[in-house]
Amino acid sequence: MSTTDCGTELDLVHERRGPEGRLAIVMLRTKSVWRAFRNRMAANSLYDLNDSQLNDIGITRHDVVMALDRSGVLDDPTRLLAGVARQRSHARFRQLANR
Repeated sequence: MSTTDCGTELDLVHERRGPEGRLAIVMLRTKSVWRAFRNRMAANSLYDLNDSQLNDIGITRHDVVMALDRSGVLDDPTRLLAGVARQRSHARFRQLANR
C-alpha cells in the first residue's frame, strides 16, 4: 500500500457529519484552549526565575512581561517567547562567528 492510498483513507474531523463530528470539533477546541491556558501558566512561572536563569533560556524579564501583555487570555504566550529566544540565539551565534 502506498502513502497516497493511506492518505485517502483518513477520516478527517471536518468531514464528519452529525453528532460525532461536532463532538470531535468541540474536543479539539477544548484541548486547544486547555493547552493555551497551561502554557500561559508556565509563562507566568517564568517571571519567578532570576535574571541569570532567564538569560540561560535566552529571554529577559521584559520579554516575559511583553509576551503576557501582547497575548490574549486564550492565546499562547510561549510562542512569542520561543520566537524571541530563537532570534536572540541567532544574534549571539553571529556575534561569536564574527570574532
